[in-house]
Amino acid sequence: MFHFGNGWDALLAPEYDKPYYQALRAFLIGEYRSGRYRIFPPMDDLFAAFRLTDYKDVKVVILGQDPYHGAGQAHGLCFSVREGVEIPPSLLNIYKELKDELGIPVPSTGDLTPWAKRGVLLLNSVLTVREGQAGSHRGKGWETFTDRAISLVNEKDEPVCFLLWGNYAKSKKPLITNPRHLVLESAHPSPLSCRGFFGCGHFSACNRFLGDRAIDWRL
Repeated sequence: MFHFGNGWDALLAPEYDKPYYQALRAFLIGEYRSGRYRIFPPMDDLFAAFRLTDYKDVKVVILGQDPYHGAGQAHGLCFSVREGVEIPPSLLNIYKELKDELGIPVPSTGDLTPWAKRGVLLLNSVLTVREGQAGSHRGKGWETFTDRAISLVNEKDEPVCFLLWGNYAKSKKPLITNPRHLVLESAHPSPLSCRGFFGCGHFSACNRFLGDRAIDWRL
């Protein structure tokens, strides 16, 4: 069991005793200890999204699929890479949209930790991956765990903006039933689909919705 040191601890604690999580835990222990593969992110960063963004502070949810599978990239926040790592194409397209919408200069860093600390839950559906093997930890139980987290955010009384980019993120829309919240959908910011992402207006729409709780998107 991991401890986040905030409100997520009590909310997610019931998951740890469930059979799916016990099976997931056993699988991950084997993966991290086997030495056959490098597993990303490092174990200490597995739950960074929950550790950095307390449940009570969640204003925005951005959903990803699984972590980057290149060495040194993933550190527990979707779309984010460690300081000093080359900015991935999808994140660069996110930055371009921010510049077009809000006039924010393209940052030199791909580390989105400041967003997480300001209330943006940067959540991948699957929290681990083998090096060089995209999707290698899908279907092992992470989806059940993170779907529960999305459902818990859905239960919040305070309005939250969900940004669903790409078909996979959009598949989570049925979990968001609370009329207090705003769901914004677009194509994924990947270079393969970014024509449908550019011009989406999500960052400005999100901040209009949040009003005096608007996110400072600068890094």
